[in-house]
Amino acid sequence: MRLVPETLPRALGAGLSPAYLVAGDEPLLVGEAADAIRAAARAAAFTGREVMFIERGFDWGALLAELCSLSLFAERRVLELRMASPKPGVEGSKALVAALEAPSPDVLLLLITDKIAYADRSAAWVKAFENRGSCVDAEQLLPEQLPSWVEARMRAQGLKPEPEAVQLLAERCEGNLVAAHQEIAQLLLLAGPGAVTLEDVAASVANSARYHVFQLGEALLAGDAARALRILDGLAAEGEEPTLVLWCIAEELRSILQWTPGYGGPKRLNRGGRRRKELLQSAHRRVPRERAWALLGDAARLDGIIKGPRKDEAWSSLARIATELCIAPLNRAG
Repeated sequence: MRLVPETLPRALGAGLSPAYLVAGDEPLLVGEAADAIRAAARAAAFTGREVMFIERGFDWGALLAELCSLSLFAERRVLELRMASPKPGVEGSKALVAALEAPSPDVLLLLITDKIAYADRSAAWVKAFENRGSCVDAEQLLPEQLPSWVEARMRAQGLKPEPEAVQLLAERCEGNLVAAHQEIAQLLLLAGPGAVTLEDVAASVANSARYHVFQLGEALLAGDAARALRILDGLAAEGEEPTLVLWCIAEELRSILQWTPGYGGPKRLNRGGRRRKELLQSAHRRVPRERAWALLGDAARLDGIIKGPRKDEAWSSLARIATELCIAPLNRAG
C-alpha cells in the first residue's frame, strides 16, 4: 500500500500493517508520519521499541537475528530502522525482502529513510514494503500545494486566517515546513484562537523560506517572475554562489531551446518526471527562440563578469535575466 501523510491517519485507523517504510525529504512530514505510526502501535499494545541505525558496514544478519529473537518479557515491540541512505545495497535489499516475507505478529517494522528516487521505487525491497506493508511518501510540497497545507494547519489550531494571511505565511516559509509549523504555533500563542489578518502575519512571521537552485528552475520555466525573484533573494541571503545560480538559468535556457514537442529532446531533459515535462512544454510555447538565444548570450557575458572585478553586479544581472525569461512574450509560432 502506498500512502501520503494526509491518508496515513485513515489507514492507521483501519488497522496496522506489519511493516512501514517512511521516506521523504521533508523532515517535518517524515517525523509526524513516524510519530503517528508509533502512537498507533502503542494503542495496539506494541509496548516495546528498539532502534537500529543502518550505516555503511551495517551487519544485515543482525537485523534478521533481531527479528527472530523473542523479547525477554514476550512483549510486542516496534523495531525501528534509521537508514541514512535509501540505497541498502544488494545484501540489505535481500535482508529487507526476507524480513517481510514472514513478518512476526509481535514485531512491527518501521524503516525511516531519505527520499527514494523515482527510478529506485521499483527496487525489490521497496516493492516488498509496498506489497506486504505500507509505504509513506513524505516529500516536499509543491509551491501550489503549500497555501492549502498552511491553511489546514492553521484551522486545525483554531486559527481563522484571511486568504492573504495564508499566502504571505506560505511565501515566507516556502521550502521550510518546520518553520511554518513553528510560526503557526507562535501566532496561536500571541493572538490565541480566532481571526488572523495579513497584518498579524506580517508583524509576527519572520522570513524563514529555504530555497535551492532547482526551485529557481521551476519558477523560470513556469514564468513566475515574483517567485523567481523571491528565490534569488533567498539564495543571495543564504550565501549561494552566483556561478551556480547562473548555471541553473543557462541550463533552463538550453533546455527550452532543445525541447521538441512530441519528442522531448535529449535524455537529460526527462529528469524530474511529468511535472518538469509539463513546465518545459509550457516554456517552449511561451518563450520565442530568439529571446532564449539572446538571454543565453547575456548569461555567457555575465559569466565573465562573475569571474572578473565587477562580480558585485552579479545578483542584479541574474535578476534581470530571470525576469526577462519569465515575462517573455508568447511564442505563437511554437
